[in-house]
Amino acid sequence: MKKEQAFTKKIMSLEHTAAAELFEKHAYPWEVLSEISGFIKEYGKTLAPSEYDNPSENVWIHKTAKVFSSAYIGGPCIIGPETEVRHCAFIRGSALIGRGCVVGNSTELKNVILFDNVQVPHYNYVGDSVLGYRSHMGAGSITSNVKSDKTLVKVHFEDGDVETGLKKFGAMLGDRVEVGCGSVLNPGTVIGCDTNVYPLSSVRKAVDSFSIYKNQGETAAKTVVE
Repeated sequence: MKKEQAFTKKIMSLEHTAAAELFEKHAYPWEVLSEISGFIKEYGKTLAPSEYDNPSENVWIHKTAKVFSSAYIGGPCIIGPETEVRHCAFIRGSALIGRGCVVGNSTELKNVILFDNVQVPHYNYVGDSVLGYRSHMGAGSITSNVKSDKTLVKVHFEDGDVETGLKKFGAMLGDRVEVGCGSVLNPGTVIGCDTNVYPLSSVRKAVDSFSIYKNQGETAAKTVVE
């Protein structure tokens, strides 16, 4: 993937997130990470009490959402309509969760934006990340959001690296990305829309849209059937 192919509007549909105005201020999706918490706090104040419950400070949950009693919801957080937060989910805060999402058993979220219809349904860790419309993380797949040497994260593109200035940066998933079970998305991973990642993969780069990621250095284009 080249740098310009990772622009937010190239890989994500902004009509499927309440944070569209936040993304529109920036070129790349990871540039919103430091602003998620503040955005949620301000946006939450505009939500109608007739539609959203406000069970604790800076937490808003749509009345049609289903949240299991064993789930932990830390603020700031917004949970959208028709979303399901399952048994023992751990939402640590700074989480904007869209419409029709699934946050599954023992899944942990921290400083994230989940577009509409995102599924993180089984034992996932998603931190300092943005997941595009209808993206799905298979069971046990995680985002690794801090480098082992604690240096700032770079995104590796075909036409050179981009310095993000961020110590914590998990993954940016485009619309309809499928991440296979047991995969690790290393710090600075960017995956274009409509791409599949094989199970048990370790991804450490920017991956083209409309492709299949098999392993490090091996990516195949998808065959599109009309």
